[in-house]
Amino acid sequence: MNAKIPAGLLVTALLLTGCGGGGGGQSASAPPKVGLITKTETNPFFVKMKEGAEKAAQAGGMELMSAAGKFDGDNASQITAIENMVAAGVKGILITPSDTKAIVPAIQKARGAGVLVIALDTPTEPQNATDALFATDNFKAGELIGQYAKAALAGKPAKIATLDLAPGITVGQLRHDGFLKGFGVQEGDPSVVCSQDTRGDQARGQTAMENCLQKAPDINLVYTINEPAALGAYTALKATGREKDVLIVSVDGGCTGTRAVQSGQIAATSQQYPLKMAEEGVKAVAAFAKTGQKAGGYTDTGVTLITDKAVPGVEAQDTAFGLANCWG
Repeated sequence: MNAKIPAGLLVTALLLTGCGGGGGGQSASAPPKVGLITKTETNPFFVKMKEGAEKAAQAGGMELMSAAGKFDGDNASQITAIENMVAAGVKGILITPSDTKAIVPAIQKARGAGVLVIALDTPTEPQNATDALFATDNFKAGELIGQYAKAALAGKPAKIATLDLAPGITVGQLRHDGFLKGFGVQEGDPSVVCSQDTRGDQARGQTAMENCLQKAPDINLVYTINEPAALGAYTALKATGREKDVLIVSVDGGCTGTRAVQSGQIAATSQQYPLKMAEEGVKAVAAFAKTGQKAGGYTDTGVTLITDKAVPGVEAQDTAFGLANCWG
């Protein structure tokens, strides 16, 4: 049907859509918009992050727009989400970048349009490509489990497998490097007998552990990028009857992972707090919308070592604390 729109209504519509900042699409009377772009929408970590953003947006009188990649590493969908959000007139965008380098031109374009861009959890490369970063100190998270593993082995020679994330993703590299520092070895040390990428996936973690056991059957310590990879490693070790004599340490602190620490499948994990990252990020965008003051630099949202088998010299909390503060 091709109905004629009265001229007065058309003018009113044009006036309403012509107001607002950023890329347009927001009236002066509408609540300010904030965008959240995560790597995926199914990972419990990002589900909790969205929950935190929704809570903070509601409390701050803001409208939340959300989007996610179809899979971890889906840079194209994140670029499209940034463009759509800028066009909708968001005041700020919170993003967990899937490709920390390839996303930078899209972020720069958004910032050029006057949008505040804050990275959550994962810094871009370079880190100052965003206005600010709200994240776990991932190097410290790795360092804590490295220190724990060193103390737990109590002088026993280490045969280490590292089950990492993927090349070029800063969060994975930071955790890996932190673990090595905490354990007291450098990259290339002969005690690291196998390294495999898992993309943080449980099935890939299992395959990676199987590959490592074929290469070095006497592995006695496994570092994993996250708890799904750790549980995959545990499955592979159990299939060979070695689950009780290999120490597994990890990072994340989700509820499933924390219960795995409680049951003894994982010895220790470094717990991070995605809900806090998102809440603080939304608050920063709300402040920017009201005052024009931009958040800047790095805000550490905290990390805690969780284990029921504490070791001397490494500060930790037990799984009761972990379960009270976990996500997923």
